[in-house]
Amino acid sequence: MDAKTIALEKIGKTVTENPVVLYMKGTPQFPQCGFSGRAAQVLKACGVDKYVAVNVLADQEVYDNLKYYADFPTFPQLYLKGELIGGSDIMASLYEQGELQKLIAKATAP
Repeated sequence: MDAKTIALEKIGKTVTENPVVLYMKGTPQFPQCGFSGRAAQVLKACGVDKYVAVNVLADQEVYDNLKYYADFPTFPQLYLKGELIGGSDIMASLYEQGELQKLIAKATAP
């Protein structure tokens, strides 16, 4: 298998085995771009304190190949139960409409 295939399998495993996954530049505590920081803040505003945050700057294969996984070219990317929700602008819009909270509740329900 080539590096791209391995990276895509790793991404697929991460997003399907965890209810909430945020691929971002940096970490929730130390975001490395404003959009990633905003995405982490939106999750916090939704009451989400346990989620998988993947620092794409620390994983070159993920950084290079995440855009191919769901055909979404930018970071951050939020996944709920394996489904791409979108980046920080989409997250903020859904939050303001009250929809992101519902999607998160559904994804994290036992």
